[in-house]
This record gives sequence, structure tokens and C-alpha cells, in this order.
Amino acid sequence: MEELPIGRRVSYWRNRRKMSQQVFADRLGKSKSWVDKVERGVRRLDKFSVVYEIADVLQLDVQLLLGKDPERRPDSMNCIDQIEVAEIRSALERYDQISAFFYATPEPPPITEMRKAALHAWQTWEHGRYGVLARALPKLLRDAQAADTAYAHSDDSREAAHLLGQVYQLASSVLRKLGELDLSWLAADRSIAVSQRAGDQLLAGVATTRVANALRALGRHRAALEVNVNIANRLCPTPGATTDDQLSVYGFLLLQGAMAASCIGDSATMRDLLSAAQEAAAGLGGDKNHYWTSFGPTNVLVHRAAAAVELGEGGLAISIHDGLDPTAFNAMLPERRAHHYLDMARGFAQVGDVERAGEMLLEGDLLAPAEIRCRPIAHEVLSDVLRRTRGTPTASLAELAEQMGVGV
Repeated sequence: MEELPIGRRVSYWRNRRKMSQQVFADRLGKSKSWVDKVERGVRRLDKFSVVYEIADVLQLDVQLLLGKDPERRPDSMNCIDQIEVAEIRSALERYDQISAFFYATPEPPPITEMRKAALHAWQTWEHGRYGVLARALPKLLRDAQAADTAYAHSDDSREAAHLLGQVYQLASSVLRKLGELDLSWLAADRSIAVSQRAGDQLLAGVATTRVANALRALGRHRAALEVNVNIANRLCPTPGATTDDQLSVYGFLLLQGAMAASCIGDSATMRDLLSAAQEAAAGLGGDKNHYWTSFGPTNVLVHRAAAAVELGEGGLAISIHDGLDPTAFNAMLPERRAHHYLDMARGFAQVGDVERAGEMLLEGDLLAPAEIRCRPIAHEVLSDVLRRTRGTPTASLAELAEQMGVGV
């Protein structure tokens, strides 16, 4: 954000507010020519009073115009915008290890602080607070990259690489959710390389699922299937010598492979992978969250329902959903449950039950609003539900549509 000239930030936010230069100028008491020169960088904004007036007209935190992080409520539901995407991209474009050959590396944060920051970021992700995580990512990426470079030849080298691999995975996951697919693939690819330096096969295994999910989001389903299955085969459990961590990552890879198979209509491979995942989950003995996988019997069922939706078998997905153990399902992390509700909204829409589909969207919104309000697929589902609703939608659904900017 800091790299963008203030004039471009003014132009971006004026357009986002759907305000013409003339209307904007009138509300500022300036000429249209003045606004045009500011936005093109011909005229400097060197008075704070004018910057504050612009922020007021744009109904914007003045810190955003100044290229700084604004004060935000921790429960803010704002989704990511293009200025924030640009800042994440800038952080991903850093090559600290190469620069270290020519310049002194910046003072890195202590490993203990990085460990706490990564843990907090995972918790933010698991509760579906994507906007909050996206705004924290640029600094987190810069800090993790600096730490990985600075500690490269110390006893902390592997842990620093491990933490950077985690941050790349988080970046990939949230960027994919928010529709920034190319950046999601880049971050996931970086995570695999860093995981290898960390010497952790399981971290690399989870990173593989991030790459595969990015590929799947880009429409490259067969490539996603192959990479998941290949790495799963390498992590295949050995009787008596398999840890819960390994079993969880192995099962998670199988689930993501099953989703990729469903996307290309390969129902036989999908069923085989789901059956193998179910067997792995049984060996785990319950729902766990090793290596941030949320893997276990309940997550296998949730993925069975999601895969059925991808195949267009909404009725089967509903049957699976209705058979979920409420206690086990409610113990899952908010992101997982809200994601399932979004999948089920699609499933109910497939069988023509748009009323239940709307209810699923509302359930997901109550649980993790960003999963519904910030994801492009959720906007598509809500638009479809509203289009097919006979008469007037419920007040709750109409309110959600208004907040999401989806026409009723």
C-alpha cells in the first residue's frame, strides 16, 4: 500500500465508491480539473487538512489514503480490496535470500515472536476471519522472510523455514478463498520449496494440498488430482510405525484428491480416495487438527457431501448432511463448518430447495461471516437463490444480500 502514490489511492477509492470525478469535486468544493491532476500525480496533496477532507468525502479511514494500516475493529468483516492485494503481492515478490548477498539483512523478529504470530494467524484462519488475516499478511510475510534469511546459518534455521512455510500456506489459503488465484498458487509453490529446507515431509505434504487447491481453483483439476495422490502414496501409513500427524496429513491429501476427482467427474477414483481417507480417519480414532488439517471421521463425511455437490448429486449430499452427528460437527472449527454450509447451499439449490439453500447461507454467515460475504462462489450461490425464489425473500436473506451487494 505504501508503494502506491496517494493520487492513485484517491482514484481507486473514488471509483470503488462509484463516484465520478465531477461529483467528487463538487463534494470537496474543488474543480474537476483539480481532482484529475491529483489523481494523475500532477498536483501534490501536501496539506493534511485536504487529505482529511478527501477521506471524509470517501467515508474512508485517513490512514488508508496515507498508505498506513488503519485502526480496525478486530471483528471487522471488511473483505480484501485491490490495494491490500497489491501489498500482499509486494510482500510475495521479495527475495530476501538473494538480497542478502548484496545488502545487510534487516533485523529479524525473534523466533519466539514469529512462533506466536504464526499461531495467531492460524487461529484467525480457522475462525474464518479472512479480511483480518489478509490485512496482517504483508507484515507477517516480510517478518517471516526476514527471519528465514537471517537465521539461515544458525541453530534456528529449520524452525525459521518451517514458520515461513506456514505463513506461505496461510497466504495461499486465504488468497484462494478471496479469489486471488494466481497469487494463491505462487504462495503455495513457495511453501513447498521452503518446507523441503525445513526438512519436514509432513509440512511439505500439507503444502502440496495448498498447491493442489490453487490448481483446482484455476480449473486444472487433473493436475491437482495427480499431485495429491502422488504425495499421499509417499506418506502411506506403515503398520506400527505411523504417527497421528502422518495419518492426518495422509488422509488430508486423500480428501483433496477426492475433491479434484469429483471436479472432473471421475466418481470411481473419488470413491476410492474417500474410502481410503475413511480408513485413515478410523485409525486416528476421532477428529483431530494435526498439522492444521481438521482431519477425522467427521471431516471425511463433510468432504463426501462436498464431492457429491461437485458431481451434481445434491440429494446424496443432503442425505450425508442429515446424517452428520451434531455434536461432532459442532466441535469442528468455524471455517470448516461454514464451508460445509456453503457447499450444502449449493446442494439444496441443485435439488430445487432454494429455501433451505438460503438457510444454509444464513447459517454459514452466523458462524463465519467472511466465508459467505467474502467468497466469490458464495455471491454466485446467493444470486442464484434469489433469482429462483418465488415471491419476496425472507427479511434475513434480503438483508444478507444487501450487505453483500447482491441484487434482490
